[in-house]
Amino acid sequence: MPKSGQPFSVRMTNCGPLGWVSDVSGYRYQPHHPDTGAPWPPMPAAVLAAWHELADYPHPPEACLINIYAPDARMGLHQDRDEQDFAAPVVSLSLGESCLFRVGGTRRGDPTRSFRLASGDSVVLGGPARLAFHGVDRIIRGTSTLLPDGGRINLTLRRVNTPL
Repeated sequence: MPKSGQPFSVRMTNCGPLGWVSDVSGYRYQPHHPDTGAPWPPMPAAVLAAWHELADYPHPPEACLINIYAPDARMGLHQDRDEQDFAAPVVSLSLGESCLFRVGGTRRGDPTRSFRLASGDSVVLGGPARLAFHGVDRIIRGTSTLLPDGGRINLTLRRVNTPL
């Protein structure tokens, strides 16, 4: 990946008009799969309904990043800042095994807090917390039977562009 050259421990795909991709040339949103060139599939109605219920934002999401965590995967502390529209929240939906989720302030060195996210939980990072550093410390095995081999799926909905 861009900084380390090493692949992420989390597998990723997307749905919606734009998909977030990462490769040796950097991070970006684009309307098609980087290998196949096919457009991303549309967001399911249930995902859009969750955005409308949780986001408190008048415009629809443009990207739904789908992170697939194996039981031993993690995601380091990071900010979601590849979008133009920071007024729009980031809405995160958890499925499968629980995880230990860590969130801090808007500076990397700010204190952090960790809490457990279970299948069906949602997190909204909006307002002053929109640029909070956050990550997944670990997956808690045996907390769900949704995925046959364990692990979790996280759907992260974002508005990428500033509405006209």
